[in-house]
Amino acid sequence: MDDDALIVDVGRQMLQALGYEVLTADGGRAAISTYRMYGEKIDLVILDMIMPDMGGGRAYDELRTIHPTIKVLLASGYSLNGQASEILERGCNGFIQKPFNLQALSQKVKDIMEESPRAEKPERRK
Repeated sequence: MDDDALIVDVGRQMLQALGYEVLTADGGRAAISTYRMYGEKIDLVILDMIMPDMGGGRAYDELRTIHPTIKVLLASGYSLNGQASEILERGCNGFIQKPFNLQALSQKVKDIMEESPRAEKPERRK
């Protein structure tokens, strides 16, 4: 999820090149809606830190309300301090600095996916 269409498109292409199925969202509210509809199919959320409609911290908290053990990779063009470190302290699974390359993204996703198994997936909500 990112509010920059170019970043969403490039990220989608990178993840697909790594063999993942990808759902995209153009902001926090859209990400929450997408997760409510397809949560049972989502193993990892890549979450932008700064978005105009709903910041990454709030989106992260709402996603955790829906599914407390959701796996989330925080992505930001800003350094790992302030708000980003606060989200990590609240349980976010990892951080990747933008811009990132295919190798860095692959490794971060692999590291998070190999962490302890995800709890039962939430039921689909309408």
